[in-house]
Amino acid sequence: MTDPHSSVPGVDAPEPVGTSLEQATLFGTLTHLWPYIWPSDRADLKMRVVWSMVLLLVAKLATLSVPFTFKWATDALTGANTAPVEAANWQVWVLAAPLLLTLSYGATRILMAVLTQWRDGIFARVAMHAVRKLAYRTFVHMHELSLRFHLERKTGGLTRVLERGREGIEVIVRMVILQLIPTIVEVSLLMGVLFWQFDWRYVLATLITVVVYMYYTYIATEWRIGIRRKMNDSDTEANTKAIDSLLNYETVKYFGAETREAQRYDRSVERYEEASVKTYTSLAVLNTGQAVIFTMGLTVTMLMCAIGVRNGHNTVGDFVLINAMMIQLYQPLNFMGMVYREIKQAIIDIEKMFNVLGRDPEIEDKPGAKPLVVSAGAVRFEDVRFAYETQRPILKGISFEVPAGKTVAIVGPSGAGKSTISRLLFRLYDISGGKILIDGQDIRDVTQNSLRAAIGMVPQDTVLFNDTIRYNIRYGRWDAGDAEVEEAARLAQIDHFIRMAPKGYETQVGERGLKLSGGEKQRVAIARTVLKAPPILVLDEATSALDSHTEHEIQGALDRVSKNRTSLVIAHRLSTIVGADEIIVLDQGRIAERGTHAHLLAVGGLYASMWNRQREAEAAREKLARMDDANAAPNREPPPVDDALTAPAAAE
Repeated sequence: MTDPHSSVPGVDAPEPVGTSLEQATLFGTLTHLWPYIWPSDRADLKMRVVWSMVLLLVAKLATLSVPFTFKWATDALTGANTAPVEAANWQVWVLAAPLLLTLSYGATRILMAVLTQWRDGIFARVAMHAVRKLAYRTFVHMHELSLRFHLERKTGGLTRVLERGREGIEVIVRMVILQLIPTIVEVSLLMGVLFWQFDWRYVLATLITVVVYMYYTYIATEWRIGIRRKMNDSDTEANTKAIDSLLNYETVKYFGAETREAQRYDRSVERYEEASVKTYTSLAVLNTGQAVIFTMGLTVTMLMCAIGVRNGHNTVGDFVLINAMMIQLYQPLNFMGMVYREIKQAIIDIEKMFNVLGRDPEIEDKPGAKPLVVSAGAVRFEDVRFAYETQRPILKGISFEVPAGKTVAIVGPSGAGKSTISRLLFRLYDISGGKILIDGQDIRDVTQNSLRAAIGMVPQDTVLFNDTIRYNIRYGRWDAGDAEVEEAARLAQIDHFIRMAPKGYETQVGERGLKLSGGEKQRVAIARTVLKAPPILVLDEATSALDSHTEHEIQGALDRVSKNRTSLVIAHRLSTIVGADEIIVLDQGRIAERGTHAHLLAVGGLYASMWNRQREAEAAREKLARMDDANAAPNREPPPVDDALTAPAAAE
């Protein structure tokens, strides 16, 4: 019988507009899957489908012949339907026929098993190709969906959608082709044989058994679906809580929250436990009912045949035949019940996957969009308006220009909309009003790939792949050679630290780069942007994770990288943008001030106030540092170098 844990839920998130698979039929689901089962570009897979159907028919004919060999052997042993002319011939028949028929019975069963397994083996490539192609399409589609979509989702739950949806597709493909269709063929042929070998009463009794059996299976399965959904939801909740807690491992340690996190996880697992027990209990009820219904049908047909044997209308071989055929019918009937349950449960598993596929990307290339042509690299914002939520506008009519080869810095209080500007330039969101132009081309009219290829980003929060340092730097330009990767690292002032590590550039950075310090992660991000060598550069608080000493070290590298490139710098530390060609001060979604550093200081407005506060804070830190130095012991050891590459854990 089925494993009640074989299907898995999706994500706790609002469903997209579209058809939900909760109302979908098996036919509708197969319609979506058919292009993957019968791929237009794979003649070899089509031939495998055809051969599978041929082997299916032959295997079922062999299956139906098995009970007849059993009947004939029994009749031969009992002497039924024989009329020996000579005693010698009769003795030969009595000795040889049962042995030959018994051997035929065994050979037929072997043939049936070989043909069935051969069919399954041939069709396996078709099934797994369908699974792989649809999983690939879903993975690609997830990357096409907007940043808004991913910010609304939990990563753990979203990966479960892909994982369990892939398993659900495999179940549906294999169950329909390898179980449902063969079962329908076998039951149909069996009904014909019953009518031919016996009479309509046997067909009627068997048909009533099948109908009642399937109706009960349908009712019980529908009841179990609700229980299973609760189990799936509990499973997803426990999984997402575990992933969320592990991703925030350091935060849990900072606040000594291990016990609270364990209790939180245990509450979710407890709900999963309760739902799982109900699932097992409901499965026992289903199996019991199916066994009772079928046994009653089997008993009725055998009673009719027993009466026929007593009255001389049937032989003992017929009694054996009807028993063997009904027992043989039980297996496909049981498969029919299992197939229905598995398909229904697989639809639950993949409903979120298909909902993700059915959701249109928020950001799409226009029909006929052409690649961006960067001749100079000038960036212009014209009356740009944007809101993440309609009720709370972020940008309220921003207009400015970053001339080709110049550097424009954007500063302002937290929440003023600085980082939003970089997201809009990358077209991670579409603006609500106005235009964003690069060399006079509206970024909504060009392809997204060409737009993003022309822009390099060093983000505020750097997240690295769980791979080597070389892999993460090369991510900036995948066809770069090792020498180019190392030169980019040198320009980002990280080559020295990398070579100090035992494995050098092959050092693993850990999950999300947690084996590196914040400064080292930031320098890896700078190195891969250097390697990309884009005409337009966006630095989104690129030195925010660095201490003052390290900041000064790599600021020169950033200046060299920015030279002759159009650069948009989003800054928190104003000391890093003193040399910008223009500084734009944002406040509450509008441009409050603009000009050079000297001009803005002379104006004495918001920028000057921010500058003075930062200078006072730096002066206070320096004074405190001098006091610490004065009070320190003369033989104090020098502070350690900020280099986590030589340590097993993060330095920051």
